[in-house]
Amino acid sequence: MVNKFLVSSRLRLFLVLISCVLSVNMILAVPSGSQITGLTNSSAATIAPDWDNAIAGNVSELTLYGDSVTQSWQGYFGNVTGAIRLADGSGNVMYNWSLTNPSGEIYSSFNDSIIWTNIQCFNYTAAGTFADDSGQAGATSRFGMNLTQLEGLFNITSTDVDGVDETFSLNSHVAFYTNSKQFSAGECNNSKIFTQNGTGYFDEVLLYSPDTQVVVFTSILKSDALGFDGAKHDFEMLVLEDGRDGNSALTPYYFYLELQ
Repeated sequence: MVNKFLVSSRLRLFLVLISCVLSVNMILAVPSGSQITGLTNSSAATIAPDWDNAIAGNVSELTLYGDSVTQSWQGYFGNVTGAIRLADGSGNVMYNWSLTNPSGEIYSSFNDSIIWTNIQCFNYTAAGTFADDSGQAGATSRFGMNLTQLEGLFNITSTDVDGVDETFSLNSHVAFYTNSKQFSAGECNNSKIFTQNGTGYFDEVLLYSPDTQVVVFTSILKSDALGFDGAKHDFEMLVLEDGRDGNSALTPYYFYLELQ
């Protein structure tokens, strides 16, 4: 005769083990904080003014050309090193897989407590009421921060040519995963950051964390791709910063890495 108590106990044990396995998989999928090394800073040089001799009685037509440095964006670029690993909560590594050609995403945000299980596409026309948006992970924000609210945080007006929607004006990124949630190709607002010849190549996507009410700038890794400066990089990305009206306050950005 079958011992029903023994079968029931084994079934419960099996379910507990399955639950543990699923929990571990969920933890492994979450993007982790990344360390920054080799940080250098540079900005565009100013152009020396040209001149002309003014002569009384003359009327002269001029065509002027000049560049101005953006007051709304900071740029980051560089390379990624790391490994995919199998480890316990104490950091003891059972096995790892070193990455010679890393793939995945780099995330940057001005909040250090992103809830990755609810990550969404940022929506320019979201309601802005911050009502509960649970169950929309991998989709587009409905009630979260909208374009007007985001640009207001950084003193950007709707007429600025380097605003958010002018910069992230595309829906043409490749498909990618964040925290095991798939975002299909072109689902979110994105920009393509330049190569040396001014061609857009590096996909950067705007994601949103409804729990912490912040935008997550997301750069999809391109291993050893030719960058804006003619050197090979794994990523290029832009993040918002307010440089107007003599604003000297700095915005700390936190970086996360998800290797696949």
